[in-house]
Amino acid sequence: MTKLSLSGLLLGSLLSLGLHAQPAGYAELAASQAAANAQAGARKSPAHVSPPPSNDVSPAMQAMIAAPYPPHFNADPKTPAEWKELVNRRAAMVVAGLPALKEKLGVTVQATQMAGVPVFVVTPKHPVAKNKNRVLMHVHGGGYVFGPGESALPEALLLASFGGYTVVSVDYRMPPDHPYPAAMDDAMAVWKELLKKHSAKHMAVFGTSTGGAMTLALVLRAKDEKVALPAAIAPGTPWSDIAKIGDTYETNEWVDNVLVTWDGWLGRAALLYANGRDLKDPQLSPIYGDFSHFPPTILTSGTRDLFLSNTVRTHRKLRRAGVVADLNVYEGQSHAQYGFNADAPETREAFTDIARFFDRHLAR
Repeated sequence: MTKLSLSGLLLGSLLSLGLHAQPAGYAELAASQAAANAQAGARKSPAHVSPPPSNDVSPAMQAMIAAPYPPHFNADPKTPAEWKELVNRRAAMVVAGLPALKEKLGVTVQATQMAGVPVFVVTPKHPVAKNKNRVLMHVHGGGYVFGPGESALPEALLLASFGGYTVVSVDYRMPPDHPYPAAMDDAMAVWKELLKKHSAKHMAVFGTSTGGAMTLALVLRAKDEKVALPAAIAPGTPWSDIAKIGDTYETNEWVDNVLVTWDGWLGRAALLYANGRDLKDPQLSPIYGDFSHFPPTILTSGTRDLFLSNTVRTHRKLRRAGVVADLNVYEGQSHAQYGFNADAPETREAFTDIARFFDRHLAR
């Protein structure tokens, strides 16, 4: 056998194993990167392109991962009126799709109030018998500014449908009119009201992004106020450090096609909500709070999520505190994309996992 045929055979074997020859220019790139990173300290990487992943990712999710940045990612409202215009414009797009989503998911929604706070009670048309005495409280995401009224409901609809639970979604007050602590005051008021009619062992709290941070902050505040804690929580990709602190604020910047960067609307919303308070206050950044005696927790994120570090830092701190804590990380997903499309199999999987986690830890 000739050397040429042996080389070809070896290359074919490598390719069959999923291995590839070095790309053109790799040697030069490796040398320049080695030189750029020869000293201890910050790591420097070359500009690169991240194609949408295809392995283990559904076509529906691939489409979301490949989508361009949202047009508002760098929005910079200067006045309360400009903030409200942006918020209401985005809310209207969500609300327009809600009738079809409610029909698809088989849920009904009733607007009411609890402790003077507007809430929406989401009920599955075909409830699960074992959940008869169980109630979930939902605190929505949206950077503390987005998601007023019914526009906050998609996540609540998904868990009510896929889990067969009754969900109470809190329409808490938000900036620019109501900065911190209005949102947390409203969430706590609803939680205390629910405790008047339901045992804490039958209830869980969940929310994504801002809602994830508020879920964590709610437990911290309930501990401080000696209020009963939920039996389980699900803070999805929580904004647990509201400042730009955490590895993936850097490594996933410009890769996450949902949040994109803290330095856009996101950081501006953080400062608007904080209203001059220390961003390391545990009620703003719950990662700095005491996680001892927290209820069992399930967290969800994606490999391109700007908040991946927020999520893994929270998970690790919970584990170090001896708390039962699950962590689900999805291939390729940017921030909270597991909740964007009810038809994506990853969405059903994520919310079914949360529902099953609650089923294991809530009393019947």
